[in-house]
Amino acid sequence: KEGFNVSTVAPDHLAEHVEGVKALGIHVMDPFGLGPASSTLASVFKKEPFLAQYFRALLSSQPVRKAKKHGMKIIVGGPGTWQFRYRPKFVKKYGIDCVIEGEGEKVVGKVFGAALKGENLPALYEVSASESPSLEEIPEIVGPSINGLVEIGRGCCQGCKFCSVTLRPLRWYPVDKILREMSVNFKAGIGGVTLHAEDVMLYGSKDTSPNEEKLVNLHEKVIKKCEGITWSHCSLAAVASSPKLFSHLAEIITQKRPWWGAEIGLETGSAKLAEKIMPAKALPFKPQEWPDVIRRGMGLMHDNNMIPAGTLIVGVPEETEEDLIKTMELMDDLKNCRSLIVPLFFVPMGRLKDEDWFKDTGMTELHEELLTRCLQHDYRWIRSLIDASFAGNWREKVTSPFYKVFASIVEIRARQQGIDINPQID
Repeated sequence: KEGFNVSTVAPDHLAEHVEGVKALGIHVMDPFGLGPASSTLASVFKKEPFLAQYFRALLSSQPVRKAKKHGMKIIVGGPGTWQFRYRPKFVKKYGIDCVIEGEGEKVVGKVFGAALKGENLPALYEVSASESPSLEEIPEIVGPSINGLVEIGRGCCQGCKFCSVTLRPLRWYPVDKILREMSVNFKAGIGGVTLHAEDVMLYGSKDTSPNEEKLVNLHEKVIKKCEGITWSHCSLAAVASSPKLFSHLAEIITQKRPWWGAEIGLETGSAKLAEKIMPAKALPFKPQEWPDVIRRGMGLMHDNNMIPAGTLIVGVPEETEEDLIKTMELMDDLKNCRSLIVPLFFVPMGRLKDEDWFKDTGMTELHEELLTRCLQHDYRWIRSLIDASFAGNWREKVTSPFYKVFASIVEIRARQQGIDINPQID
């Protein structure tokens, strides 16, 4: 649409396409491994995240360095660009010409246009609120997406202090746009659909109350076209506040698949901490009810064959020992809810971007105990989750045993470290 000749290329095949290129655009999710998951694992295992190694290897590869010498501009964008604020020397060392931070639909044209003309680019281009694209300005995909991911909306209305997504305006896509993007994936042989939004349960809503009519209409139309539906994210409060609607959606989805999943944010089992850092996340309930919202929502997910991957935040500013104890009590209450629950170290983002990082050096015995309980919970469910993942798949008999062997190895290694992740739980 901007009149440029563009090729979308996987990094491993860059050498075949980079010759003569004037501008290289790189989309990043977690370029330095500073995201919550990567930084947590890096702290625990005392190793540099693979993502950081891979990104550095890409920029130092011979094809990229050669093209750079011939005047190619390197422009980086994507949700992980906030990390470059912590790595200014890296930008200079590897010759990154411009980092675009924010939604780029309305600005990439002029930035790449300037690059093609050989003009100097701003080291950091912060997309202003006025430059955020409207619903009509967000283009549809022209090539297949990974795992059949189809965006159904952008932004979030919950306003959690630790999250950057809440800083973006809320927009929901019309169903016909969603169906057209699904068709692009179908033509490439991708039959399943992952509906993506920060909270799929709030599709079509202007606040934190689900819009039943629009949600049901979306799922009924999507399920007729695809081989199966899963979600990227949803909120526990939206599920807990609309049990009949959630069960109805589950009936639609499980017409073609026995289960589906979504990422969810448990964050904490402490009502006091929830009120401090995410008072709107419990809406329409009160923040003081957050632990009960989690229990209710997780129970509904279990009963309706959703398998959630939940996250907890460890080391949030103002976190107290009482908060950690409440979260451990919550873990005990969730032992019969089929799920994976992962603790993540606090990363300064959103309105808490000026706070200090939480590192393994700040861990107390209570932190270690919480991490152990999460491991125990996940190990309790891991074998049944493996069976569910491969059920009905021709690779089940071949692949499933390998995953179970890996789970056994993890248990053995944990015991060698003095951690029993498979205790006898009533």
